[in-house]
Amino acid sequence: MLSGWSTSGRLACPYCMKNTEAFTLPESGKQSWFDCHRKFLPTGHHFRRNVTEFRKGKQVRHQFGGVRTGDEVLAEVDGLGFKRAYENDAKATNDELSKGRGWNRKNIFWDLPYWRTNTKDTAKSRAELNKICDRPDLAQDEETGRYPKALYALDRDLKKILLEWIQKLKFPDGYVSNLSRCVDLNSLKMMGMKSHDCHVFMQRLLPIALRELLPAEVWEPLTELSIFFRELTATSLKKTDLQRLELDIPKILCKLERIFPPSFFDSMEHLPVHLPYEAMMAGPVQYRWMYPFERYLRKLKNKVSNKGRVEGSISSEYLLEETAKFASFYFKDGDLMVPCRVQRNEVCEMDVDDDFDRLSIFKPKGRPVGACRNRYMDDAEYVAARSYIFLNCPEIEPYREVFEGELYEFNPEITQTEIVVKLEREFAFWFEQYVKDPTVCTNPYILSLAKGPLRSVKTFKGYYVNGFKFNTEEYVEDRVTMNSGVCVKGSLYGPAESDFYGVLTDIIELEYPALPIKRMVLFKCNWFDPTKTVAFQDDIAEHPLDVITNDDPTNLVDPNGEAEEAALHNPPIVETEDDYPLSSSDDDDIGAEDEIEIV
Repeated sequence: MLSGWSTSGRLACPYCMKNTEAFTLPESGKQSWFDCHRKFLPTGHHFRRNVTEFRKGKQVRHQFGGVRTGDEVLAEVDGLGFKRAYENDAKATNDELSKGRGWNRKNIFWDLPYWRTNTKDTAKSRAELNKICDRPDLAQDEETGRYPKALYALDRDLKKILLEWIQKLKFPDGYVSNLSRCVDLNSLKMMGMKSHDCHVFMQRLLPIALRELLPAEVWEPLTELSIFFRELTATSLKKTDLQRLELDIPKILCKLERIFPPSFFDSMEHLPVHLPYEAMMAGPVQYRWMYPFERYLRKLKNKVSNKGRVEGSISSEYLLEETAKFASFYFKDGDLMVPCRVQRNEVCEMDVDDDFDRLSIFKPKGRPVGACRNRYMDDAEYVAARSYIFLNCPEIEPYREVFEGELYEFNPEITQTEIVVKLEREFAFWFEQYVKDPTVCTNPYILSLAKGPLRSVKTFKGYYVNGFKFNTEEYVEDRVTMNSGVCVKGSLYGPAESDFYGVLTDIIELEYPALPIKRMVLFKCNWFDPTKTVAFQDDIAEHPLDVITNDDPTNLVDPNGEAEEAALHNPPIVETEDDYPLSSSDDDDIGAEDEIEIV
């Protein structure tokens, strides 16, 4: 590590330091962090008194001593007497001083003022398992000399089912690499996954992939760990959520210790217990992980023109780029001297006339993909498209209020549900007749909108809008990516809103008669009905689109220990709700995905 603390051996944890309870396994000689997490649990938790599921005969009564301050750590480093790298005999002296200690040097970063504030399931692991734990069901069979299958192990048939499922998965364009290339059905393994692919698999796919393949007592803690990392890597973090995660992660690790052997728990399995504290100190993880630095290193690598002079090529190209950018500031706006690369799925700004009367729905915000095809809309499509445009155009809102006022005058007791039904069925005809009066409206765009679009339309196989790419269901059938899923906020003929999930079947460009030219794009989708009567319904969604991601992952940790008691061999211990803080979510939302709202 940059601080000079060793990241290997028994003292690999930079938070526990000398207070670690890691030990060496007798058979394999590996360092294990097994049963090092019960000290993080609340006082009185029943895991602390369990003497069979963890290290046999051991109870944990002490608490974690807390993280040391920067001044305390600096005082310890200064007291060891490490030499600087440029001093005489620095390496030999530092090697001698670091024996038996976690520190191996004093890094130069300590001179900065702000730096102070900041498969393992083998025969050997089975042989040493019952020397440390009390798990007779996993002991070696004396007659055959074989070990029984563990609960978390998948046989050949289950592995094949899992890998075939992964091979058929489709993700949105740019979300993850092609995982089907990482699947090897002959050896039943996954190889060549990038670090981002591993993050997606652990945080998104793991709960779904293993739900039908593993027992519930194994699947639940793995899912809790997956959701823990998904919450921790969110783009925005709340202090209350991090405090909850800090209380939940010791319980999750203790559940895993009841399942996996001690050889599984090295320093990497121990470090998650400290990650919520790091997030509280340093903020969201996307500003600290390696992805932006790796992308920038690739940018620097592309500047190399002479492989014999790598550093010189990078510095020369960087200086040339900076000079060009500086010189571009002396030209007037609009003279693009330095080319600017458009980001993935981004759309260049389109020139639109300054017509004050132009409606917002007629202002282009995207561009189609591929060539267009001409066809005619049928009666059902025409009525649905026309009604949907009227109900979602902000400039038509005053006319909708007049229509609703007439409904209340005719029937003062009319309900909101009945108004929604009449808006969808009768408003289009009423609006067309209402704006014929020249004293009511003179806007040419609204008058054209009232007459309705042409039945001849153009259809496309894809569309770019707001930095996202959408493709029709037919187009993605033979592709490895899938961009046909949509979700919108809608109403079930009432004030309550529901999320409607659907599949994009067609992208339609409508055109209205008369000059000036007026075009708009609609998405035709097959919607999944979220009500109890499961069905699909046809509808058309409006363009332009505003896509919003709402991360609200589910936390599966059981604060009262009710679900944990079923798996314990010990008699249940009566505990009150006041012993532990409540979780912010329910167990019914297991494996919930992010919701994509299209407004």
